[in-house]
Amino acid sequence: MGMRWRKLIGTVAMLLFIITYALFAMALAEGRITEAPKLVQTLAYIVLGLIWIVPLMPLVRWMAKPDKS
Repeated sequence: MGMRWRKLIGTVAMLLFIITYALFAMALAEGRITEAPKLVQTLAYIVLGLIWIVPLMPLVRWMAKPDKS
C-alpha cells in the first residue's frame, strides 16, 4: 500500500477516533468531574486532553512509514 493511501485511511481513522473520543470525554467531564474538587478537575482535564495521543501514535507511525522501493 502506498503512502498516499495510508495517509488517506489514517486521516479518516483519526477523525473518527477523535470525534468518538471527544464525545466520550465531554460526557465524562460533564458527569463525574464537575463534582470533584478543583485540583482533581484540573488534573482530569489535563489527562483527558492528552490521553488521546497514546492510541493514535501507532497509526501516525504507520502513516509516515516510507514506501517500499
